[in-house]
Amino acid sequence: MTLPRRTFLRLAASAAALPALPCVASAQAYPSRPVTIIVPYLGGGPADGLARPLAERMSKALGQPVVVENIPGQSGAIGVARAVKAAPDGYTLSYGHNGSHVVNGAVYSLPYDLRTDFEPVALLPSNPLMISARKDFPAANLKELIAWAKANPGKVGVGNVGPASGTNVNAIYFQNITGTRFQFVPHKSVQTAIKALTTGELDLLFDQASHSLSYLRAGTIKVFAVTAKARTVSAPDVPTTDEGGLPGFHSANWYGLWAPKGTPKEIVVRINRAVVEALADPALVKRLSGQGLDMPPADQRTPEALGAFHKSEIEKWWPILQKAGIKAK
Repeated sequence: MTLPRRTFLRLAASAAALPALPCVASAQAYPSRPVTIIVPYLGGGPADGLARPLAERMSKALGQPVVVENIPGQSGAIGVARAVKAAPDGYTLSYGHNGSHVVNGAVYSLPYDLRTDFEPVALLPSNPLMISARKDFPAANLKELIAWAKANPGKVGVGNVGPASGTNVNAIYFQNITGTRFQFVPHKSVQTAIKALTTGELDLLFDQASHSLSYLRAGTIKVFAVTAKARTVSAPDVPTTDEGGLPGFHSANWYGLWAPKGTPKEIVVRINRAVVEALADPALVKRLSGQGLDMPPADQRTPEALGAFHKSEIEKWWPILQKAGIKAK
């Protein structure tokens, strides 16, 4: 028996729509179980200082536990790889910063593509860098530092805790912009480098505000500038690099949240809303500000904003790193 054309078309249209139903249903029910955020670094460090309180506040917004799983190794690359391979269902998220999601792409041979293997979810708070020096360094401000370094090439000892570290990358960036030349002094950790700065064994250090703030407040180091467009709320008396005479020298340890490629848009939007709600919580804002973290502007908290910013950071930093010939061992 041959079906009437109108009946056939109606049934065909209904059948065509069926494959989409499970996806729609799962997106509407999301989340129905705990969500895991993979932090690709050891627990207890600066990354955890943001990830754990954020996850706790997101749990409230999502109505399900949001747990942090630390998977360290290879400067964050191992944990990111785990997130890339996860099912694109919104239950495993990739958390990281400019090191794990930008720098690693230029210095490591990765089994994934940082540009295409993720769905951006939300830009998170950032930790601006501070250009710090031993307290008796002869320069009094950023302009004088640049002038002194130019007059004494190779005599400024700058801390370096690894080829892909912010201490090394930003010192190279500074050299390129200012035409100066440093002596790179290897250190096992930022903690040993800052200690060397306080004792006068090291001249200069480029590092996160969260690491340097307590030493600045104690008066054991001095800080020439923060590498941000605006002064940080955690150290409002420290000028920006723009104000200090080095316009455009901007760098920050910014954080972001991504989902595996193919995660439904509806789920990405749901997670983003939970992040936005968390970042609007005054208690969380106060807690993170105490760590030297600055909130992203309200209009930069969308998935699209993170995607655009992430792309621009890759386009900025990869040529700098490749020109410098930095390769992780």
